[in-house]
Amino acid sequence: MAQVDGKTVKIGDRVSFKSDVEQGGEIIAIAGNVLTLNNPHGFHGEYIGGQTVTTVRASDCWIE
Repeated sequence: MAQVDGKTVKIGDRVSFKSDVEQGGEIIAIAGNVLTLNNPHGFHGEYIGGQTVTTVRASDCWIE
């Protein structure tokens, strides 16, 4: 169970995070406090640009 902004999130929820730029994705897996996010259009930025799946700590996210 992970929490974002004090709310429990589940698979299918959308969250935002910042990696070079603010962006968001849909939660496709949760492992403790780590969210696996999907963006079928690809993420932006130097670090994860072009990837469609990334992992982010729940504490680094906010509800869209």
